[in-house]
Amino acid sequence: MVAIAERARLQRRGVLQEWFTVAWNVIEAAVAITAGVVAGSVALVGFGIDSGIEVVAASALLWRFRQAGTDATDEEHGAAEGRALHIVSATFFLLAVYIGFEAVSALVSSEEPDTSTVGLVLSIISLVVMPTLAYAKQQTGRALGSRALEADAIETWVCAYLSLALLAGVGLHAAFGWWWADPVGALAMLPVIIWQGWETLEEARDHD
Repeated sequence: MVAIAERARLQRRGVLQEWFTVAWNVIEAAVAITAGVVAGSVALVGFGIDSGIEVVAASALLWRFRQAGTDATDEEHGAAEGRALHIVSATFFLLAVYIGFEAVSALVSSEEPDTSTVGLVLSIISLVVMPTLAYAKQQTGRALGSRALEADAIETWVCAYLSLALLAGVGLHAAFGWWWADPVGALAMLPVIIWQGWETLEEARDHD
């Protein structure tokens, strides 16, 4: 068991990390979706939607910390963890449905996106920020014994992977004019997203 004083410190750190997640992803979502709509980029819009879903997941963690504070019982912590895990798992599946639909539609219609310099810059910056934030949340979650925070950290790792897929899709289109690289890059995100959604759902069921 984590001592009360140490738990309080870790929870404060976790809350700060989640508030940063919310602030960063609100900005990231606004930039990505706007740039994606302008360029007609499925991968970029999908990346922006993922940032919005990250906000939902982070909000669930903030609620979890509020519901079960440092003086909560083990049962209260377990119940709050379970509810937060259910919300986080749902966000993974929602993202998978959206990206799958938009990417397949773009491939079927041979929809060619415009080159997006904003998308390239955003994906590079995100590749720096997201792994750093994911690692920090993962360390806090492990120290706190919070599977919900660890699951949210993994979702942030997924966001870093999406940044790489976005960079590949938008970059290949910009460099070689491969219009299909954008939706294919989006589809490359799906296996990891679905797998992690299922893993998180299993974790949530263990708390039921």
